[in-house]
Amino acid sequence: MTLRRSTAADSPISHRSPLAVAGTDNHKRKLDDYAADYGLDLLQKMKRHEVDADRISPASQQKALTSGENYRGENLYGGRTNINDKLVKFFARIPAESNRSAAKYLKIFSNSSVPAALVMLFVSPLEINKACGKSSIKLFLNSCVALPVHQQNSCLPVVLEFCRLLRGACPDNKLYASCRNTLGSMLDLVCKSDEFQFRLFTIGEEIYPCVTELADIIVRELVENTGPSLSEVQKFSSFWQPLKRAVTAQLPCLFPVAMPLRNTVMEAEIGKLYQIFRRLMTVMDICMTRIESSLGNRGVANTEAMSATWSQYLAVLKIVDSMCELYQGAKEQLASLLNARKVSFSALVLKFAKRGDDDHQWIFDYKEATTFESRRHLAMLLFPDVKEDYDEMHEMLIDRSNLFAESFEYISGATPGSLHSGLFMEFKNEEATGPGVLREWFYLVCQEIFNPRNALFLRSADDFRRFSPNPASKVDPLHLSYFEFTGRVIALALMHKVQVGVLFDRVFFSQLAHPEISLEDIKDTDRVMYKSCKQILEMDPAFFDSNAGLGLTFELETEELGKRETVELLPEGKSIAVNSENREQYVKLLIKQRFAASISQHVERFSKGFSDILSDSVPAFFKRIYLEDFDGMLRGGENPISIDDWKAHTEYNGFRETDRQIDWFWKIMKKMTEEERRSVLFFWTSTKFIPVEGFRGLSSKLYIYRLHEANDRLPTSHTCFYRLCLPKYPTMGLMEQRLRFIAQDHVSSSFGKW
Repeated sequence: MTLRRSTAADSPISHRSPLAVAGTDNHKRKLDDYAADYGLDLLQKMKRHEVDADRISPASQQKALTSGENYRGENLYGGRTNINDKLVKFFARIPAESNRSAAKYLKIFSNSSVPAALVMLFVSPLEINKACGKSSIKLFLNSCVALPVHQQNSCLPVVLEFCRLLRGACPDNKLYASCRNTLGSMLDLVCKSDEFQFRLFTIGEEIYPCVTELADIIVRELVENTGPSLSEVQKFSSFWQPLKRAVTAQLPCLFPVAMPLRNTVMEAEIGKLYQIFRRLMTVMDICMTRIESSLGNRGVANTEAMSATWSQYLAVLKIVDSMCELYQGAKEQLASLLNARKVSFSALVLKFAKRGDDDHQWIFDYKEATTFESRRHLAMLLFPDVKEDYDEMHEMLIDRSNLFAESFEYISGATPGSLHSGLFMEFKNEEATGPGVLREWFYLVCQEIFNPRNALFLRSADDFRRFSPNPASKVDPLHLSYFEFTGRVIALALMHKVQVGVLFDRVFFSQLAHPEISLEDIKDTDRVMYKSCKQILEMDPAFFDSNAGLGLTFELETEELGKRETVELLPEGKSIAVNSENREQYVKLLIKQRFAASISQHVERFSKGFSDILSDSVPAFFKRIYLEDFDGMLRGGENPISIDDWKAHTEYNGFRETDRQIDWFWKIMKKMTEEERRSVLFFWTSTKFIPVEGFRGLSSKLYIYRLHEANDRLPTSHTCFYRLCLPKYPTMGLMEQRLRFIAQDHVSSSFGKW
């Protein structure tokens, strides 16, 4: 046979276009000729016989690769250097003026059978030829990765061809795995850009085998409890996401589909992907059962027992969640699995969800399958890490007698960046410093902010513990600045994990998560209005209209600071009667005006202050948790303090647990009221409220130290270290007298040393 140069008729780039200018046409001719020369020269060096380089078919290439037909195994003349030099020159001449030109140029590389020639070199029995083929293929792959994204898109068909040829010739060889990894990384990059132009046919034919192979690896490692590794999950995801995007873009009206499919386009491909989905679901159920067994009775409190080999389980579940979008009922199947494995799912979140990881938002589609601890953990990931470098902390020196005003100046005047570094707090004319003083400041400043006399917040009519912004606060020209300050303080308290004893009204919480307020949101805020609106909506339409809509019109009467005012809910609202057809609109507008419009600026400024501390948006934070979760984070546990839990998390220095003074101490605690216990706890730790999980949720155990001074002295404390210091009281009566003295609210503050 005689090898020949590609002609203009053979080339995919036409030289006959009347629109082409002479200069461009000549440039294209040179590129075509160079690429053809490259392929012909390489084939000549391999001394291939009875194969026309311009006419070789993929089937013939694969047959020759697998059978070795027509290949003599002769030594390659010229070596790898000559071929690699040509590769470098070939890449240097890729047209940069347009994607179309680059694609046509790179297509000649395949049309000249260069990929097949290089793979045949690699499978040669001669080591010199094998080394040459391997070197050139790796050079080609590395050169592709180094190209700009738009040119990588043009290279994808050639890399796909290399994958197909290597898969057929040597599927277990590391070079094939390397080629597949390169294809995945290129697909991942191109898919995230605007350059993703693959046809579904190409995806189905060439990428699906890669998805199957990588799924097999992940399933095997999950079953064997050896992984998978981060790299294996990333490799699978790099193929899965482009495949999903291509499939859904090709047939957008088809998804989600009901399985099994019948007489549908791509029936086989979609069915095979569903099999992968089912396999991953089954094996993840096994894995999560294994986790529950390892956690034992302690559940999510025993995350230290979790193996590092489980670190990618969340990433696998995220992929499974992504697959759910293709199939009807799949989301419900995954939800059922996670609900059944709630403990292990929550433990995975607590142990392996890290700050800076990929988006965790998918988890919140399965909120019912999470625990308070796991939701709190995910919400806290939106805050920056608290630094412990005192040189970088924002310092505050505050006079207790002017607490609110000076705190406002320090916090409002600081940049968000300086507050992210943490706070160093000190009260004027007091020696104590450190975390204990900071906890005390948080508690005291929140007591001031939410004090009714400052008129910034209103207590909920049905739950006096809950607060919402006071519309009447606008009488103070600084009121909006105070709400921004409050947003910063609350966010900082959360960031420092300090419970401040404050609860938000449900309507206020809902507004922070999303702008729309529903009727159910106001249920616990204004039960009278809630019941009235429910009656309006549920009343029989005929009866409602026969009573002229109960005489209602689209207006609302309000009272603020003793002044009555009527607000129209629509233009000319006082003239629009409410009837059975427009009553839903009336209720929505009524709720919006009563609970949203009147405090919209207050909520906006609070959100701004809160977002100054977050590393993400305010709605992103509040959508991750329930109101009850926020209650637990901001106020702590609802249950009375458990003396048994308190004792279990207390250690002794200078005393033994069997000493009579220790026995007296706990007997006295049991005799005290709940408020007295909280005051003693505040004196001891600078916090009145313990975490939802009890004393184990504190950052440290508590300690009782013996005070080697006069046996009738008052106790002292080192709040930073959760340390209470007691003399060796001679009688229980004297101890009780001293403890009840420090249990007085005005004494328990500012009494510790540090």
